[in-house]
Amino acid sequence: MDRSRRLLYRKVNIIDDNTFTTKGKTRMDTKDNSEVQETEDESNMIDTEGNTNMTDPQDNKNVTEVALALVEATIAAAVQFVKESINPIKNIKWITHGEFTPERGRRQIEKFVSKWEYQSRWVHYTDFIEREDLIHSFRYIYCVRWSVPTALKPMPRVSAAAFFTIKFNKNKPPDMPVDVSYVFEGQALVQRPGMIRFREKWLRDIIEAKHILMESLPF
Repeated sequence: MDRSRRLLYRKVNIIDDNTFTTKGKTRMDTKDNSEVQETEDESNMIDTEGNTNMTDPQDNKNVTEVALALVEATIAAAVQFVKESINPIKNIKWITHGEFTPERGRRQIEKFVSKWEYQSRWVHYTDFIEREDLIHSFRYIYCVRWSVPTALKPMPRVSAAAFFTIKFNKNKPPDMPVDVSYVFEGQALVQRPGMIRFREKWLRDIIEAKHILMESLPF
């Protein structure tokens, strides 16, 4: 009887030991897995932060170039604004529809052109070319011709021209000013008085282009 109890007691202890060992191993495995998972999460987080903080040098260069271009454009605009404030673009008071005649229009153009800034060696003269009769208006076309006479060549072979158009609207009241626009020879930009500052270089470029063309032609 005592022997049977001892055998039963031994079996129970063996079972308990196995159970304890199994539970302990399970706990250890769970703990190890948790630590491995935490280590992987930390590694992923470090990689993510590293990728976020790493910036392509080319992108930085592009951003810097754009920023510099914006700063330069802003400075140039500010300088131009200051210059125009000190030396504003000059204009004249143009005649009204009720005051207009072709000859008065020609004299007005001469007065306006005399406000431009250019060297005294340039001379110019304004001619009335033609009148175009449109449905609602008349268009009076004038040509201002520029040249640089010298003692050797008092009548230059080439000249530069600016074509003015005075638009007389048939339906506008007499007290309304006439509409004026002009374009330089060889250019497509239509300008209006008081909007763009005249540049003597425009005349020089026209003269130079004509000289090059004449030299290339066989005579």
